[in-house]
Amino acid sequence: MSGLYYEEFEVGSEFKHALTRTVTEMDNIMFCAMTHNPQPLHLDEEYSKKTMYGQRIVNSLFTLGLVIGVTVADTTLGTTLGNLGMGDIRFKHPVFHGDTINVVTRIKDKRESKSRPNEGIVTFEHVGYNQRGEEIAYVVRTGLMKKKPA
Repeated sequence: MSGLYYEEFEVGSEFKHALTRTVTEMDNIMFCAMTHNPQPLHLDEEYSKKTMYGQRIVNSLFTLGLVIGVTVADTTLGTTLGNLGMGDIRFKHPVFHGDTINVVTRIKDKRESKSRPNEGIVTFEHVGYNQRGEEIAYVVRTGLMKKKPA
């Protein structure tokens, strides 16, 4: 278990996650298939050539999941009890097949749970970037975290 307990998070701390991931065409196609999303912006190269992007773009929900997933090993692996919410989600630049994603996490806030004495609530700010340093995704996520065992 490499995740941090509630007490180990400090407001203002920053994680530059070492794990990066290159997004493939298969990632995009399979995610769209699994979620029943037939959007031609993701699936149809000829259609997409005529759009402002000039090519297919990666499904934004895959991008969001990848950005959050990259953070797990450094922050919440084995120490989270679940997500309580996500908000302020933005996609500043599109992701294309072949883009390599890296992520930075900042701890925005934390507080003890009012109803669960062995747990706390941590607010994470995740920002994903492509290999050109362009912001591709931003999300604020609130997680219910375990406290250190007594």
